[in-house]
Amino acid sequence: MNRIEHIGLMASYNTWMNAKLYTEARQLSDDELLADRGAFFGSILGTLNHIVVGDTIWLKRFATHPGNHLSLEPIRQLPAPNNLGQILFTDMASLSERRHWLDTIITTWSQSLVEADLEHVLHYVNMKGVAADKSFFSLIMHFFNHQTHHRGQITTLLSQLGIDVGGTDLLELIPNQMAV
Repeated sequence: MNRIEHIGLMASYNTWMNAKLYTEARQLSDDELLADRGAFFGSILGTLNHIVVGDTIWLKRFATHPGNHLSLEPIRQLPAPNNLGQILFTDMASLSERRHWLDTIITTWSQSLVEADLEHVLHYVNMKGVAADKSFFSLIMHFFNHQTHHRGQITTLLSQLGIDVGGTDLLELIPNQMAV
């Protein structure tokens, strides 16, 4: 599997896992979603919002790539989040709608990438105003890893409520291959 195929796999994993988590989270009451559970971003709703905030921030940065990927045009139009803990959506219906929209964009964007895109060094400024110049491919891997990290927190919070989301390993999406 080459790097482009791996990015596509990660985009599929992102969509698959988000669908699983949102299916379970939509079964919770507002009180259960909003309860501070001691996670980095407090509640289940806060953590789901954080992933959307993080994805938006990174996609806006990725949209500055000189490849000018047209699939990121809708992201360019979004306002930048104010902070990492910003609650963009206070209800699951609106948050779910944005999550699905982002996942569609992520998948379409991942399919538009070519190997030469991955060699770029992306310049950006983080939320604290610190400038960075980093490997575009490495940043894409961080993007997907960040999602996985916080989805892991959500699966723990759901588990504490007695909800089993089932298998969550990337391994479930890695295709079998013939040994050479």
